[in-house]
Amino acid sequence: MSTPTKTTDFPIPLGPGAPVIPVDLAGGAGAARARGIANSVAVPDAVLDRLRAACAKVDTDAATCAETSRDWWALGLRWARDGKLAGVAAAVARPRTAAQVAAVLRICNDARVPVTAVAGRSGVCGASVPVFGGVLLDLCDLSGIVSVDDTSLVVDVLPGTFGDYFEHELRTKHGVTVGHWPQSIALSTVGGWIACRGAGQLSNRYGKIEDMVVGLDVALADGTILRTGGAPRAAVGPDLNQLFVGSEGTLGIIVGCRLRLHPAPAAERRGAWAFRSFADALDACRRVLRRGLPPAVLRLYDAHEANHKYQTGDRHLLLALDEGDRAVVDASFAILADELASAEKADPELVGKWMGHRNEVASPTKLLEGGLAWDTMEVTGSWRALPEIYERTVAAVRAVKHTLVCSAHQSHAYTDGACLYFTFVGRPPDDDGAWEAYYNAAWTAGTHAVLAAGGNLSHHHGVGMNRARFMREALGPALGTLVAVKNALDPNGILNPGKLGLPSSFGRVDWP
Repeated sequence: MSTPTKTTDFPIPLGPGAPVIPVDLAGGAGAARARGIANSVAVPDAVLDRLRAACAKVDTDAATCAETSRDWWALGLRWARDGKLAGVAAAVARPRTAAQVAAVLRICNDARVPVTAVAGRSGVCGASVPVFGGVLLDLCDLSGIVSVDDTSLVVDVLPGTFGDYFEHELRTKHGVTVGHWPQSIALSTVGGWIACRGAGQLSNRYGKIEDMVVGLDVALADGTILRTGGAPRAAVGPDLNQLFVGSEGTLGIIVGCRLRLHPAPAAERRGAWAFRSFADALDACRRVLRRGLPPAVLRLYDAHEANHKYQTGDRHLLLALDEGDRAVVDASFAILADELASAEKADPELVGKWMGHRNEVASPTKLLEGGLAWDTMEVTGSWRALPEIYERTVAAVRAVKHTLVCSAHQSHAYTDGACLYFTFVGRPPDDDGAWEAYYNAAWTAGTHAVLAAGGNLSHHHGVGMNRARFMREALGPALGTLVAVKNALDPNGILNPGKLGLPSSFGRVDWP
């Protein structure tokens, strides 16, 4: 266990502040074509004229539309090797104000043209893919901090702000933090965090994004702009913030965000422990959370992942890090020392090793060139259910033909349960049909195992296209309620059709 240290410098270099997609489109973006899994809606010239009059910039050239129509979804990256996309937009609209967003939506709603909101496009489930074509609404120009209220600890920020620039400005200019630190912080935007109900690596301390949202500005399909929340613990009907958090652009487009702040951390401590049993290590995490003052990070790797990353042999590895007020950090680590007294101590420098690489993203190019199929599945479950979820899911995915490995770590923990983050890698025959068949089979086996053991479909990556087929199994009759909300807010179905397992007025998605 290390001694407290003060944290003052911003811990990572700033990224490009723009979308980065890691795999090039074979043959060039200008020659790319939709794969044909859904009806592609064109944008009539008359509608384009109206859009150009209402929006700062509208692009229709083939290369721009194709390149902006993709994200980090593993299957989409594989299709890119053949110059194919899940869907291609007919136009890319780049508004600079909330009013321009509202105008674009009003025009598209009148013309019955689908609209898909995008920004960082770092999602891994295809949520920002315009599967039915139409208009891509690129929100990257709605960027920057509007105001910081240090007295009330609230920041007003625009949705296209990239995470690393956002956090850098908060810490270096204002001495505060939101505390949302996803692995993709340099690739993702504030609006994207909210739209997919994301989580940062320090969620034990600061919560997930839904815990950070104070209020939102949301543009509805008809161009109406709503302002939700804003008052502490208000009791004025249901919390409308949470209607839009996690809705993935299907109910409205986020055009403004108010988020909770915290003083920048003054102290930090680190520790590491090893366990012979993954279930025992999970139970140790449960006991720590039960005490009511968890560290910001409580990250448990199964033996396979621990040995792969840290060369720890057959032990399951638990890493802990806390940051914040010195008194709170010391108290948190006192609880850790108490609850983990019987565990084997490991080198706390392993936490530093994790910190040095925590925002690195594995290169999909290397995986594809190696003939590998891969993905991650992050799910949640109660403490009671987690050991069975882990065992059944790992076994189910490993049983799928061509799987090389399936492993997991516990990445985010709460008083009632935690997130298990599974990774699978397989080597199917090197053709598109076999790759896709293996990928879908692994997802199906793993997801059914999770749900059968009492787990939940997603923790922070969302649903998008990739998980859409499991929504009825996951939600049951509640899916009908979500459909009713969609129909009420977006009766013409123009907002991000084909996602969240919702029916679409533009037709069906013929995948998988």
